Amino acid sequence: MAAPREPGGEAAFAQRIDPAREPGLSPEQRLLMARVERAQRQRALQRRLRGRNVLLALGIGAVALGIYGYTFYSVSQERFLDELEQEAEAARARARARAEGAAS
Repeated sequence: MAAPREPGGEAAFAQRIDPAREPGLSPEQRLLMARVERAQRQRALQRRLRGRNVLLALGIGAVALGIYGYTFYSVSQERFLDELEQEAEAARARARARAEGAAS
């Protein structure tokens, strides 16, 4: 079922009016309309900010997880280097032992 139409061709509920120029509105009605419009603008702004905040939180979380992962990776590399250092020290000790055995 179609919405009722006015002679101008637009639906009555979709017609925009300027509250300052509308002759049938009292000052209280104009004030109420202004408050409602302000509240609607505020809600729309909060929705936009909520979306931006979610994106920002995801970005910060991704950076934090990246740093956390890199830290674990670096620590595991340090253990690997420690093992290499121990193997090198053992090889040096074997070389010294061979050199001492050859010298005697």
